Amino acid sequence: MSEITASAVMKLRKMSGQGMMDCKNALKETAGDVEKAMEILRKKGLATMAKRAARDTSEGKVVVKSKDGSTVMVSLCCETDFVAKNDDFIATADKLAEVALTGDDMSAEAIGAIDCDGKLFSEVITELVSKTGEKTEIGDCAKFSASDKGFVATYTHFDDKSGAMVEIECDSSATASNADLQKVASEICMHITAVKPVSLDRDSFDPAVIEKERAFAAEQVKDKPANIIDKIIEGKMNKFLADNCLVNQKFVKNEDLTVEQALSAAAKAAGGEAKIVKFTRVEIS
Repeated sequence: MSEITASAVMKLRKMSGQGMMDCKNALKETAGDVEKAMEILRKKGLATMAKRAARDTSEGKVVVKSKDGSTVMVSLCCETDFVAKNDDFIATADKLAEVALTGDDMSAEAIGAIDCDGKLFSEVITELVSKTGEKTEIGDCAKFSASDKGFVATYTHFDDKSGAMVEIECDSSATASNADLQKVASEICMHITAVKPVSLDRDSFDPAVIEKERAFAAEQVKDKPANIIDKIIEGKMNKFLADNCLVNQKFVKNEDLTVEQALSAAAKAAGGEAKIVKFTRVEIS
């Protein structure tokens, strides 16, 4: 058997980030061939992923990153809080955001197929798994790109496990650049993170969900006098939509205003107008 040199072990350790003994054992299996040893370590990661496929990934990190007018909010998920705080995991979550910025399709499969320093990002995750021994996977990912008359605001909760992002469209670039308006938009992201709206407004609500809720309301009031049933159902539906549509919800920072009113007031103070184009909420749970 070829002698396994310390330099070969250190080279493999630098390439893989694995422990000394793992690197040495892989080199022994490949008679000192570093590239083949690296492949063994990758297979170790794949084996771990297969073994833990059914495990929950309820920990991890949400990361936000912006470049060239685009902003992404991504989540990398793992099994334990211990691994979520690991330097290698944090670096990979940050790399996930960088990679996502280069793509258009925000599905885990598409992001995993993007090149990252000469390898697929899915391979980067596999190598991380071989280091940590935990199931690790890409969670929710979103990418927003605002126009010249708009901006993207974000908020990430202190535990790095949830956050939200909104795209705001304004009447002018001057309005969009107003610091107070941008602050309110960030507070709206905090509102989204806490309150969990289902839809932006009534028009964007899933019709199937509305019909299901309407049927439920009708069942609740079926024994009421026929002449008032429709009015009661309509009242229940108005409340349901107000509770679940972002623009109609009471703003957590000022419950005298709806979210839409709070944004409009901030835009008016900035000398213009603004509206929410879309939003997303990301959570690891």
